[in-house]
Amino acid sequence: SAGFVKMIAPEGALVFHEKAWNAYPYCRTIVTNEYMKDDFMIKIETWHKPDTGSLENVHDLDPTTWKTVEVVHIDIADRSQVEPGDYKLAEDPAIFHSEKTGRGPLGPDWKKELLAKTDTPRMCAYKLVTVKFKWWGLQTKIENFIHKQEKRIFTNFHRQLFCWIDSWVELSMEDIRRMEEETQRQLEELRNTGQVRGTSAAHEQ
Repeated sequence: SAGFVKMIAPEGALVFHEKAWNAYPYCRTIVTNEYMKDDFMIKIETWHKPDTGSLENVHDLDPTTWKTVEVVHIDIADRSQVEPGDYKLAEDPAIFHSEKTGRGPLGPDWKKELLAKTDTPRMCAYKLVTVKFKWWGLQTKIENFIHKQEKRIFTNFHRQLFCWIDSWVELSMEDIRRMEEETQRQLEELRNTGQVRGTSAAHEQ
């Protein structure tokens, strides 16, 4: 499991720093580690586009870099893309129906059906994940592990986002900014008290 990293890492090496920039429709998050310095980085760049995922190279990478990119399609209605331990009935877009918008449940051909409805909004989040972990003997294993976990987080989060639509669809920008400030305050409290929350990868091999 990922626990082997703890066994070999010096004390304090598992402390990470996250910086995020939100300039919607473009967002960027960078995670760094004080111990590994320039040898470790996770960068997540997101472009939100009003389509169903049909665009290529949205992040405008040069041809050489683009050839190294693995494109992974995430279908929020496809239960087979969800880890068994992550599945929640209340967060399944294939079952959920929105009372406020009438959207859902999403069937196997939901994207084709969406394209046929010209008056219905749609959006795809194009995420570019760049991982750097320079540690002899572990680089490939850890980089692949991180990519797998990021896909898992993206899948679960966007399934939740769809199924929670009735709680956020009527929010104003003022409401959202107020919630962001409250969330920031709560995160600061959690950071100071040392409580840990998030997605656990303890079961991964």
